[in-house]
Order: sequence, then C-alpha cells, then structure tokens
Amino acid sequence: MSLPAAALLVLSAAAAPARPAATPYWPTREWKQRAPAEVGLDAARLEDAIAFARQSETSEPRDLERAHYTTAFGREPFNEAHGPFRTRGEVTGIVVRHGYIAAQWGEPDRVDMTFSGSKSFLSSVVGLAFDRGLIPSLDAPVYQAMAPTFDRAGRALELFESPHNKTITWDHLLRQTSDWEGTLWGKPDWADRPAEDLQKDIARERHAPGTVYEYNDSRVNLLALAALEVWRRPLPQVLADLVMEPIEASRTWRWYGYEDSWIVLDGALVQSVSGGGHWGGGMFISARDQARFGLLSLRRGRWKDRQVLSEDWIRRALTPTGAQPTYGFMNYFLNTDGKLWPAAPPAAFAHIGAGANIIYVDPVNDLVAVVRWIDPKAAAEFVKRLLASVQGP
Repeated sequence: MSLPAAALLVLSAAAAPARPAATPYWPTREWKQRAPAEVGLDAARLEDAIAFARQSETSEPRDLERAHYTTAFGREPFNEAHGPFRTRGEVTGIVVRHGYIAAQWGEPDRVDMTFSGSKSFLSSVVGLAFDRGLIPSLDAPVYQAMAPTFDRAGRALELFESPHNKTITWDHLLRQTSDWEGTLWGKPDWADRPAEDLQKDIARERHAPGTVYEYNDSRVNLLALAALEVWRRPLPQVLADLVMEPIEASRTWRWYGYEDSWIVLDGALVQSVSGGGHWGGGMFISARDQARFGLLSLRRGRWKDRQVLSEDWIRRALTPTGAQPTYGFMNYFLNTDGKLWPAAPPAAFAHIGAGANIIYVDPVNDLVAVVRWIDPKAAAEFVKRLLASVQGP
C-alpha cells in the first residue's frame, strides 16, 4: 500500500538528519543541549566514541607537578618548576555540533591546566594586536617593538642583541621557526627538549629564521613578553576583555606566568604569562570554555554579530608553515596531509596541549570536540569513532 504524499513528507523529514540553521545558533551563558539525533549524530556511535575516550586515559599521574618531575620534562637541564600546577581531574569531554552541545562527560566545568593549549590563546592576543594595528606587519622584526625591559630586580633583559635575533619576526615566533638564542626566566633556549649532543647544539651556527621548525617553550615565552610590551597591559586582561567576555565564557579561567616572570611596566610590576605548562603556569580552563574557543575558531573568529578575531587572522593561523606543513600559528595543528587524523577531512585542525588536551575543530562537519586527559596515541582513534557518528551534512 502506498502512503499519501503528505505522509511521505513527514516520514522523510523525521528521518533526515538536522542541517545547520540558516541563522546559526550562538550559545549564551546558558549553552543549549540537543539530543545527538537532533544535530545529525548517531547516539550509539557517539556513545562508543565517548566510551573509548573514557577507557583511554593517559597513564601519567594525575598529580601534574609529580608528572613534571617524573617524565621527560623533569630530566631536562634547568627543569625547576617556576609556575603553579594543579592535580587534574578525570577524562573529560564535550561534543558540539551546529553550535549545540550534543554530549559531555567527566567534569566539563572543572578548571584544569591545558599546557600548550595556552599557545592558541597567546597567538590570539597577538592577533588582536595585529588586527588593531599595534603590530603593523607580521614580517616586522620583533625587536623594533621592544622597549628597554627590566625584571623586578632591576636587571635588564637583553633578548634581541645578537645579529641573528634582530632578524626574527612576529611570524617566525608564531610559527616556532625563529631559532632564537638566549635565556628568559632562567630557561635557556637549549634546555627545552635538549639535543642528544647538547654541547654541539649549543655551539652550532643558528638556522636562518623561517627555515627550521622547533617546538620550544622558551621562545614561546619570548613571544608572550613581546606581546605584553605591545599591549602595555597584562595579557589575561586583554584576553578577558576582547575574547573571553565576547564569547560569554565563564569567569573561572586563569592565565599564569612564573614566580620570576615579572617586569616593571609603566611604574608597576606586571607578570608576563607563559605559553604553556612546561615549567608550570599557563592557561587553567574548563572544557566548556575550551569548547567556546573551539567554536570561535570554527566560525572564523566570529561570535554573534561581532568579529572577535579577524577572518584574515584565522586564515593566516591556518596557513601551513613552510618548514612544518602540519603547523600553522601556535597552536593550530593541521590535518593537511591526513597523518594526524587519517579519518578526518584535510580542513580539520586542533588546538593541542600535553595531557592530552585537545580541541578538535572540523569545518566540514560543523563539529567541535574537546577531549582531555586522553592518551595522545588514542586521539586519532577517538576522532575516527566520533566521525563515524556523523550522519548529516
């Protein structure tokens, strides 16, 4: 027996997965939730991905200060922690599709360290300065923006005196291709992830900026200090006023530096924050606020009727680095070659920190997923299972 045309339309509408609304949904302080099926996700397969994440907790200690001293970081020279640590929570995550929360697990409101996830917030405050003309060009040498700088003991910070260091631009620091040499906050550049032949590495000739990618937290902290010099106000205040308040994040996040990363600025002591938790500090934030930042990234820097970060800045951040095509600006990890997540589209990217702390952003599937304290080796399989739940465009 054939059904009436009207009935066929009803059945078709009921079976079809939801499409993004013509006017996208924007979370307010209260973030709306939808059942997985309402946003085009298969509930059983989504639950499978969540169960896998729960079962794949990192083996590192929950006491993160202990983890610092008992893992590779603790065996580095000059390894003393100078910033705060906090014991972490359980495996946690949030899945957002079409702007709505489709699933969450663990402790999504718990404020935890995010380690190098902090770098994405750091590059954002640099982007805000660039968007406002405080940094006229990303190809300008950074030293030109640096005034004479003194720590709280009155010691001058001589950071760009060498001919090599004078050639380093904002783009080089953002892409971790500067090969800056020096010491900042008691941490020499060579002490971070030291080379096997350390003396040879210290004595070598510097690579031309832009030619070699090297992940290095001393140089990241240099970028944070340079951004502080440009803004002439604490970076957490800049981030709060121009990013976190506009996206209606909570007021529970904190961004820390080190006990010795204070400078004299306009007659006051100001802390220069760190771009990670390598030696403690960095961004302490909830998974829910991480998801808001992920949604901001997904929507090209826009939140409601406000362009928080320019679309031009997001485009630059997602442009592959010549010396490392799977990396954009810090800390945008790109899936351009499909090696990071073979199941994900090439346009997918993520903000990643140790832990692992991952904000997965997928423009093709209109999807954001935060997963925290998962074994990094399990991340690709989690993404594969997550994407298996996607039913709709």
